Amino acid sequence: MKKNLVLLLIFPLLFSSCVSNKNFLYLQGSQNSTNSSYNYEPIIQKDDRLSIRVNTLEPEASVPFNLEGSQNNSGNYRNPLNSVNSPNNNNTTNNNSSNIGYLVDQKGTIDFPVIGTMSVAGFTIDQVKILLKEKLSVYLKDPIVNIQLLNFKVTVLGDVASPGIKIFNSNRVTLLDAIGASYDLTVFGKRKNILLIRDFQGVKTFNRIDITKADFVNSPFYYLDQNDVIYIESRKAKVDATALPNLSLIVSVVSFISTLLFLVIKK
Repeated sequence: MKKNLVLLLIFPLLFSSCVSNKNFLYLQGSQNSTNSSYNYEPIIQKDDRLSIRVNTLEPEASVPFNLEGSQNNSGNYRNPLNSVNSPNNNNTTNNNSSNIGYLVDQKGTIDFPVIGTMSVAGFTIDQVKILLKEKLSVYLKDPIVNIQLLNFKVTVLGDVASPGIKIFNSNRVTLLDAIGASYDLTVFGKRKNILLIRDFQGVKTFNRIDITKADFVNSPFYYLDQNDVIYIESRKAKVDATALPNLSLIVSVVSFISTLLFLVIKK
């Protein structure tokens, strides 16, 4: 009878441990999955800030087409929002505050030197490069255009180690990048039901993602869009622990009693 009691106390702990471990694993089944989203490019949106640099074989000819301070000598771009980035995040650069680039206005346009107003919202960066090269070809021979999104940011909330606004100097940012920048989910974060809120051209969508399955890398939400919001919901265990502050004490007592009964039976 005593032996059965010990087993009843210990078995649920072992069982729950096995189940929870499976819930924590990312990208399960990845050995049989391939990523079909490698050509993904973010779409330029209103309020994006672009760094556009024009180069030619004759450097002096391209000077009128470059904003002063749009790129420093080292080739690094300034992120104008680095002041709101989380501590110790190495995804930003810290250059002169004048390196603000071109702001996409509410009409979806930028004002480019010599050429004038250009519509860029709704286009990919490569599409804007092609369009700009065509316009510059009237003035320059074989122009080279480099464009970078300066203020690519997403917001991560909920059960992660470091929630907040995450800023990247990259045009291709994945959900895993954002999780990594947040120092991963806590043990209480739901990995099978992550909420991603996306606002594209004024239309908000609410999308659920299961990162424990490898095939999520082929979903439209593997790569993030500008201003995406990621919310990590808490598991019921954390809610219960909050409602019952002495839960850890109870678990400790149960564990002590189980050990004590085991030693008594062994004797």
